Amino acid sequence: MGVYETLFKFADATAKYMGDPGTHPWAQGYPLTTQLPGGPPLPDRIELQATDLKYPKATGEIELRERIANYYNEHYDAGITPDHVAVFAGGRPGILATLAFLERDVGIAIEETEYTPYYDMLKILGREVHLIPSNAGNRFRPSASDYDVAPPAQTERVLLIKSNPCNPTGVMTRGEALEDLVKKYSQAGRGALIDEAYEFYAEPEPESALKFIDNIDETDIFVVGAATKGLQVPGMRTGWVVAAERHIEIFRNYSSFGMGGISRPSQLYVAGLLEPTRARHAREAVNNFFTGQRRRYAAGLQELGFELYTGTGGFYHWGRLPGELSADAFNERLFKHNAGILPGVLCDMQRRQGADGPLHRFIRFSFGPLGPDSYDNDMEILAQCV
Repeated sequence: MGVYETLFKFADATAKYMGDPGTHPWAQGYPLTTQLPGGPPLPDRIELQATDLKYPKATGEIELRERIANYYNEHYDAGITPDHVAVFAGGRPGILATLAFLERDVGIAIEETEYTPYYDMLKILGREVHLIPSNAGNRFRPSASDYDVAPPAQTERVLLIKSNPCNPTGVMTRGEALEDLVKKYSQAGRGALIDEAYEFYAEPEPESALKFIDNIDETDIFVVGAATKGLQVPGMRTGWVVAAERHIEIFRNYSSFGMGGISRPSQLYVAGLLEPTRARHAREAVNNFFTGQRRRYAAGLQELGFELYTGTGGFYHWGRLPGELSADAFNERLFKHNAGILPGVLCDMQRRQGADGPLHRFIRFSFGPLGPDSYDNDMEILAQCV
């Protein structure tokens, strides 16, 4: 259940929903949904015609798919068309659909510390998994050789699942390292699902795996994006998968019987956010604001004794609590202040629990929803609870 496990515990303890006014949603993965300093405004309305209220197209409206393809072509020279794009109700449904339609001889390679829903998806689908070392010993930064994996037991091929920047650690694979990873998993018998939900939140600038794919139709690589984070509209529930045309055809067929398409008004709203000039403006503003927040909260947390392992992406801090304090005990204290963090064990792809679990003292602290004026109060609460 990932983050929802924490949200339910918070609700039981406080009779409130984390994110409501007066709460401190440090456990949640959503950004500010208001205009950022120096950023473009978020539209407060959309004009609809009667035809916009009809059923949407199975893999997404052409207006949005064109904008998505044009975005990646402008910034990463991706060489894709709208036929390489399928639209989903957020990133997670696209990820789940990709995994659900994998053939049975495909195993999974995944870092041992990763995005919480991956664990649930792989467990429900019963997939064979090879874990890539990602722990305090290597500072949650696997080496290039760690990705040289053979297919897990009883499988013949392998698909890498990787969030980049990583949720929860913020570690970003970029440049030559990302290029090498793309080439490695473009080979026969290999594929990759690169989850780029936090693409805009990467120092010194955003980067996508699509930058290093010469012809996506010759690969089994799936690049996942969404309006949730970079475009600041999680409530629009609009995400997408970029992949070879033959894979998009499968998603089209799936949508016709299992999804029914995505709200056309939401798609039109998001298409507006991806207008080229606005998208360039948003990339810069998001990066600048959240880089400042990352550095500001890093200094404050380290002053309180947190041992941080955070990378240069995302809007989380990933670190170990001071002393012998566990994440669960820390949350019990925070709940009394209407606050909460995500315990690290929920990011463990083996879910090793208790005092013997390697992540029981680790936390993911989200500064995504926090405005510029909340810092002093945040630090005061954290100081009392540490």
